[in-house]
Amino acid sequence: MSRLFGSVRSRATLGATLVVAVALVTAGIAVVLSLRSNLTAEAGTQAERSARAVASELAAGTAYGDLSGLDGDDGPVQILDEDGGLVAASEDLERISGTATAEVKPRPSAPGGGDGDDDSGDSDDSDGSDDSDGSGEDLDPGEIARETTFGSGSATIDGDAEDYRFAAVDVETHDRGRLTVYAGAPLAAEHSAVATAQTAMLLGLPLLLGVVAGVTWMVTGRALRPVEGIRREMAAITASEDLARRVPEPATHDEIARLARTTNQTLAALEASVERQRRFVADASHELRSPIASLRTQLEVAAAHPELLDLEGAVEDTVRLQHLAADLLLLARLDAGERPAGTPVDLAALAREEAAGRTGVTVDTEPAEVTGSRGQLGRLLANLLDNAGRHARERVAVTVRREGSWAVLGVADDGEGVAEADRERIFERFVRLDAARSRDDGGAGLGLAIARDVAVRHGGTLTAGAAPTGGALFELRLPLAGQG
Repeated sequence: MSRLFGSVRSRATLGATLVVAVALVTAGIAVVLSLRSNLTAEAGTQAERSARAVASELAAGTAYGDLSGLDGDDGPVQILDEDGGLVAASEDLERISGTATAEVKPRPSAPGGGDGDDDSGDSDDSDGSDDSDGSGEDLDPGEIARETTFGSGSATIDGDAEDYRFAAVDVETHDRGRLTVYAGAPLAAEHSAVATAQTAMLLGLPLLLGVVAGVTWMVTGRALRPVEGIRREMAAITASEDLARRVPEPATHDEIARLARTTNQTLAALEASVERQRRFVADASHELRSPIASLRTQLEVAAAHPELLDLEGAVEDTVRLQHLAADLLLLARLDAGERPAGTPVDLAALAREEAAGRTGVTVDTEPAEVTGSRGQLGRLLANLLDNAGRHARERVAVTVRREGSWAVLGVADDGEGVAEADRERIFERFVRLDAARSRDDGGAGLGLAIARDVAVRHGGTLTAGAAPTGGALFELRLPLAGQG
């Protein structure tokens, strides 16, 4: 059971069915109550017409025995005097409830009161009618009260028992005082209509809920079919470890299509990251192989012929290995998401510090404080100065200025510059535009890659362009302290 309702499709179907069920039950109850109220009101109107017709005859002085409404064809009728005594009633009336009295036979002493039979019939109390004993209006002889009171009850006429809606109307007669006429209209139509509506609802509700559940199940399944396709493809990618594969993208503009596109973007980024890591490992192995092989050769020669030991070359290879290992370690930390320390760093002071002792380097700065790691920012600036020093003819210019909420550091040289097509490629790892010279100078093609990674980790950018002197211009932009 838990597995069945563990799917989105099952939960959506169950939820939609429950919502529709609640809505239908609520609407059904409202319809039944409204139908019952309308039909009861209609029966009350019919009973009022009958009561007023009898009251009109009484106001005209018609004798009880001549009243047309006492034949029982239009429903039960009772006529009560001021004392609440029954003075006239419908023919064949055997039992009644819901009026002011349960008597069904007129009093023998009543004038015009039928055949004088003293059988009082069923004298049970009323069953909770809301009738009153009169309207309380002051009436002139021959006048009928405007107010009508209503109640519900039952009556048995000639052996037929039914529920009725009763109307009570007062009339002031010329010779018999104030009389109250009770007339009833049958509620059979109301009961029948309500019963029919309830039956239709009881039969139709399960059928309608079944249709809703089936349609929801099909629509949800159709809507989730692309999700299942994405899941299967992701499972296949995981099993095959082929990150070049992509999940199918539906030709729609809904959430599932956006999910597929985002998934493919994630796969593309993951593929690029893995490929980058593979290239990194391969390039690192290649870069490490040369100094290690050179150092090993020198040591082997020295072991066989100590007099031929190139101590200076061995030291240079060792230093090169040390620098390369440090670069690789820093890149590994950056790739692992290491966040820089949030300490204030005076970029102008750092530029002057890194430029000190370098030949041909000029510094022009203004105060600009940023937040980050002083060590990483120092490494960034050192890498830019090392790169500029390798390519400059005579001099390197370092500038620091403020632009709005940014601190801008520029390193420009007067060398040959960088071709526009290579201005992004030089920031890739192990990329050297002049491989032979870079290797001789100890460079492994990691300096600019490290510089850009450090800039990005500090919320900034590092770009390459053309310097005014014709050489290369590297521009670092970092948010000022309190602005990033």
